[in-house]
Amino acid sequence: MSHTAHIPSHRKPRRSATKVALRAGVAGGVLSTLAVAAAAGTANAAEPVTETIEMPTLTADLSAQIAHSADVTQQAADSYESRAEQDAAASKAAKQAKEDQAQAEKKAEAKRKAEAAAKKKAEQERASRSAERTNLTTQSGGGSSASSSDSVAPPASGSVGSVISFLKSQLGDAYVMGASGPNAWDCSSLVQAAFKQAGVDLPRVSQDQSTMGTEVGTSNLQVGDILYWGGKGSAYHVGVYIGNGQYLDAANPSKGVVIQDLSGYPASGAVRVL
Repeated sequence: MSHTAHIPSHRKPRRSATKVALRAGVAGGVLSTLAVAAAAGTANAAEPVTETIEMPTLTADLSAQIAHSADVTQQAADSYESRAEQDAAASKAAKQAKEDQAQAEKKAEAKRKAEAAAKKKAEQERASRSAERTNLTTQSGGGSSASSSDSVAPPASGSVGSVISFLKSQLGDAYVMGASGPNAWDCSSLVQAAFKQAGVDLPRVSQDQSTMGTEVGTSNLQVGDILYWGGKGSAYHVGVYIGNGQYLDAANPSKGVVIQDLSGYPASGAVRVL
């Protein structure tokens, strides 16, 4: 045994692997701590930058405000445009109404002139009929006729005279289909009313009136005979013979109750009820 074996060695003892690893781990932890701290420090140092990054949020709000302002502006523009369209439409309607009124006034003036002319013409025709009535009255009183049979005196009762007198009193009255007097007639209602003055009740329509009494030829007419146009039983018009080749009837809407000449409108047949 060496005599120095009991003397502790002055060499630095070797470090064991475990200690070396432990120390390395501690050193690594320290370094990690330092790295974390450094990162934290860096993060803290970057905080002002983070606050600057928040600016896009402010920019987005500003964009929203701008967009809202644009919407409001567009709405205002649309409102102005709509108002302008309404004003234009109102102006157009007012112009059209003015034109329509002018046209209506023009038509009304033309109508007034036409009515005045028609009234004047009617007065002239009435005056002419009055003259004809006076002439016919004179002729009837003298017993003039278109044929020898017209000279036959009316019945003693004077029934034919009352028929003719009634008919002449209606000269100038209007013709209205379906009317029955006292100022407007159609052909058959006038004949019916005239013969009622003589106590004779005739049917209302011309077809039936053409079948009454005794059939007589148009060449053998007598004052008071009923003239008809069309077939017997299907006549479309009637009048009354008043002598001198003339008859009195409610002719049509344009003529009214008038005296006409048989030569211009020959009858189809005639019947005698008195």
